[in-house]
Amino acid sequence: MLFHLTPAERLGKAVDRLQSTDVVTAGLVSEIIAECCDRLPVSGQGRAAAHLRELIEAGAWTDAVVMLMETELPRWRLRRLVYDEGEWHCALSLQRDLPDWLDQAVETSHSELPLALLKAFVEAKRRDGEIVEDARRPTGLGVSPQQPSVSCENFT
Repeated sequence: MLFHLTPAERLGKAVDRLQSTDVVTAGLVSEIIAECCDRLPVSGQGRAAAHLRELIEAGAWTDAVVMLMETELPRWRLRRLVYDEGEWHCALSLQRDLPDWLDQAVETSHSELPLALLKAFVEAKRRDGEIVEDARRPTGLGVSPQQPSVSCENFT
């Protein structure tokens, strides 16, 4: 029997994998792409997929992750990328023109730049999925009344 994970579970699994690794490999990047990417599969045809494969084969991890962000998360922008005390801190934002205290940016950190970017990418995909799920959820109370509705208009 096949076990199918929901998109949220797949993204959670990808986050866990990134938390436990310290080295970027072609296999890791390919697994993250397979788990998270809807628009750009590595095995797909086209210029973007071919260029991504070339970047992965060349070991250009940072460029590959930036390309993933541009392709898979067109609404998200890199808000901040800072190296401080041996850690890369990365923040992605939907509205980077807002002040920091108003923005709901995705913030991650890691000692390796490509992994910090990759973690931010996966977290933004997760947040993007939550936004889509919230948009699909009905907005009504969802409770049926116990008694039938009665018109209370005075038509006299």
